[in-house]
Amino acid sequence: MWSDVQQHLPLIWRAVRAYERDPAAQEDLVQEVLLAVWQGLPRLRDPARLRAYMLRIAHNLGASHVRQAVRNPEHPRVDPDALALIAYASSAPGDADTQWLLDALRLIPLPQRQVLLLQLEGFDYKEIAGMLGISTDNVGVRAHRARKALQDIHDGHQ
Repeated sequence: MWSDVQQHLPLIWRAVRAYERDPAAQEDLVQEVLLAVWQGLPRLRDPARLRAYMLRIAHNLGASHVRQAVRNPEHPRVDPDALALIAYASSAPGDADTQWLLDALRLIPLPQRQVLLLQLEGFDYKEIAGMLGISTDNVGVRAHRARKALQDIHDGHQ
């Protein structure tokens, strides 16, 4: 079963990178996720749901991480260079599109970010609703707002 967990590790990294920019903190958060997954594996009834189970844990811990950071900021809440980094990433070579998206996602509200990240991982509205404990209509509203926010960020930096 642990080899199946390792197979989904890139999903966990993508989720974590959307919640945290600092590489050291990303590693810590991935370790927290893997520990929670390992501790919860005996309770997983359907091994076919492992991917969704792992992402649910990653997004819940990511959201908790952000809430904690907001409550106890180590640095100013609004990073004055964030928008400049996004503009730079969109013009930089290499993995610029991914980096731009991750930087932009960090600027949108957490509930919208969660829905969009899960959509990007291929989950449908019903699955996302179940993972986040909200209605499918609410998923749609959050997804629409998230896409609008990303479009506004993109339009504001061209």
